[in-house]
Amino acid sequence: MKIRISLTLKNTAATAAVFLVCLTAIYLVSEHTRSKTFFHTLENEAITKAHLFLQNKVDARTMQEIYLNNRNFIDEVEVAVYTTDFRMLYHDAIQNDIIKEDSAMISHILKDRRIEFYVADYQGIGMLYAFEGEEYVVTAAAYDRYGHANLTELRTTLGMLFIVGLLLLFVTGYLLARAALQPIRGIVREAEAITASHIDRRLPVKNAKDELGELALAFNALLSRLEISFNAQRTFVSNVSHELRTPLAALIAELDLALQKERNEDEYRKAIHHALQDAGRMTKLIDGLLNLAKADYQQEQIKMEEIRLDELLLDIRSLLLRAHPDYRIELLFEREEDDDRMITVRGNLYLLTIATSNLIENNCKYSEDHTSCVHISYWEEWAILRFSDSGTGMSEEELHHLFTLFYRGEQESMTEGYGIGMALAQKIIHLHQGKIAVHSEQGEGTTFIVELPHI
Repeated sequence: MKIRISLTLKNTAATAAVFLVCLTAIYLVSEHTRSKTFFHTLENEAITKAHLFLQNKVDARTMQEIYLNNRNFIDEVEVAVYTTDFRMLYHDAIQNDIIKEDSAMISHILKDRRIEFYVADYQGIGMLYAFEGEEYVVTAAAYDRYGHANLTELRTTLGMLFIVGLLLLFVTGYLLARAALQPIRGIVREAEAITASHIDRRLPVKNAKDELGELALAFNALLSRLEISFNAQRTFVSNVSHELRTPLAALIAELDLALQKERNEDEYRKAIHHALQDAGRMTKLIDGLLNLAKADYQQEQIKMEEIRLDELLLDIRSLLLRAHPDYRIELLFEREEDDDRMITVRGNLYLLTIATSNLIENNCKYSEDHTSCVHISYWEEWAILRFSDSGTGMSEEELHHLFTLFYRGEQESMTEGYGIGMALAQKIIHLHQGKIAVHSEQGEGTTFIVELPHI
């Protein structure tokens, strides 16, 4: 069942229930009013007849004949008059006797002075009536044919009103539900047009403050995350296919050349050595691409822990010096602080190790003395790292493209590389909600400034 029909039925059912309660209340109030009004009428009739009888203005036979004659045309009120000791003085029709008074009823009337009751469909009253210093018990009973006829008409009218109202409620509810859900149809049509090749499309947001606007914004945010993921996958596949082609081609060519003719042991060793070099370069490239793919993860997808930057840098220096004995890495603390939290960040140990290693290696590779000076400090909510060298520096063009993937710049002939390290470092720093900047002048060296929020 579609939401439009479901909402219409639920709304109609709920409104119909309230409508039915209101109509029932109207009927019950009308019945109560009719009953009270007729009891008052019975009281007036009882007083009138009792007064006429007790004053002897009309004799009992005449009053009885009037009653019996009127009964043929209208629902005449039957009245009886008793003394307080239950002696009957007058009765309109003793042979009919609707109320059938007894001593218990007389006692009840004497106690409460006035009572109201029902005898089948008849309404009756009993009351004490004072006349010339004496009290008499008067009863009256009749059937309210006119009042019941009006109630029947009212019941029929209310029933028809309920049926017609129910139909109108259903139609109105359906139209309102369709109008309310019409924007969803537009959202569905737009969503159907979004495919893997058109994932940059977004749902329209007409009112960001209503529920449909919030739904569209949430869906657009989801699409943005998916687009980043898809683009990262496409970029990774494209980079892998493009960058692996060159070392693989070199490796195949080297091995193919070695197989073209018989060679001596030294020539085979030389060919194998070249092949191993190509394989090693390919391994480094694959590692860089895999690390680049990890840096494209969302923050909630990677494991985070508290990391002390001084301990991290000590471990990285030890690793780099073992791999490159000619490197010099100096660690300097600009400010002493007893609170370790100032230089403790929340991040992924593996990724931060890669980022800082790349920055230190960049200093060492592009300076003649292979030295990187790392300054550790903090300011307000930031832990700050400065990676400096006294190398050749970079031109404006190189600074502009420094963090572009696979860009190697004017000094690519000085060292091996694939143009991944700086782009990877930037991605990792941004993943940790940090900032990275670079200052460099040709002939004056280069300084990388990394700011990470401390705990």
